[in-house]
Amino acid sequence: MEIKNKTKILIVMPAYNAAKTIEATFNSIPKELDFETLVVDDASKDETVKITKNLGLKVLERKVNGGYGANQKTCYDHALKTDAHIIVMIHPDYQYDARVIPSLILPLELDICDIMLGNRIRSRKEALKGGMPLYKYFANRFLTILENCILGQNLGEFHSGLRAYKRKVIKEVPWRINSNEFVFDQQFLIQSAFLNLRIGDVPVPAKYFKDASSINFCKSVRYGLETLWTLLLYILAKWFKIKICLFSQIPPA
Repeated sequence: MEIKNKTKILIVMPAYNAAKTIEATFNSIPKELDFETLVVDDASKDETVKITKNLGLKVLERKVNGGYGANQKTCYDHALKTDAHIIVMIHPDYQYDARVIPSLILPLELDICDIMLGNRIRSRKEALKGGMPLYKYFANRFLTILENCILGQNLGEFHSGLRAYKRKVIKEVPWRINSNEFVFDQQFLIQSAFLNLRIGDVPVPAKYFKDASSINFCKSVRYGLETLWTLLLYILAKWFKIKICLFSQIPPA
């Protein structure tokens, strides 16, 4: 498929110990796209920075590990300093098939959606065949169904590490007040739903393997509980009109 785009695209990769997978991730991005790439390294202990520089990619080095959410904040702070119209975030662990990026971008260019996600759970069989742990599959399904019901959405999953945003999303969502940990992603999407931004998704294969990053069981439980807490705050703010800082509609300064 020939890809022609005039929209300026910035692909950001929040990286931590991704030395074994970042090259494969970058190489899988369709080079027909006109894009720039930014890697933000969160004080990796391996050769992530060295390999990234050898690939000729721009890398910002965080001297102290701040967490997954803090890494994304650095990504989006930098994105707003560029003239990119669309910002794509992909985990550099090669768990997501970057070949679908053009399909993520098109609904944004056509003004059908403001946010697009890669959905790893087109079917249970495919997700489990791709190596998704059984407990993560059922936790993902439970949280996604609950989020769809409460937020009025119809997404295949809310927990994807492959996303594309219009620039206005990064400007309007108050993500700077979000957690520096993994729940940052859920806070961002729930805030987006609160602001009535349009969210869509496209199927992408699930790829779990030894070198792909994955949070452990204890961190997964914490992530799930923090997601439920964020949903409760959304209900209080949206349904009961209680002032909640997380859902302030004032754009970040």
